[in-house]
Amino acid sequence: MKQRQVFSKEFKLEAVRLLESSDRPAAEVARRLGIRRNQLYKWQQELRRRGNGAFQGAGRASHPDDELAQLKRELERVKEERDILKKAVVGSMGRRNTT
Repeated sequence: MKQRQVFSKEFKLEAVRLLESSDRPAAEVARRLGIRRNQLYKWQQELRRRGNGAFQGAGRASHPDDELAQLKRELERVKEERDILKKAVVGSMGRRNTT
């Protein structure tokens, strides 16, 4: 199993700066830095969302707004599942098993 790489805040900031200021494709910037392209985009997104508060520490501390958004998405999914099941029950009540 490959050990997870840990990058400093300065490295992440510089990587995002290179991505935004370079005329090279993101894949090439990421390859030169030895990281995946999607990781570069995640860092860019975090920096835009949190500004100076980005890359604060080790681990994945959840931001209250992120957790709230995740819970709202889950609630919507559960409501859709509930509605589908309600329609299935109502639709099957008028039918008899004739096999």
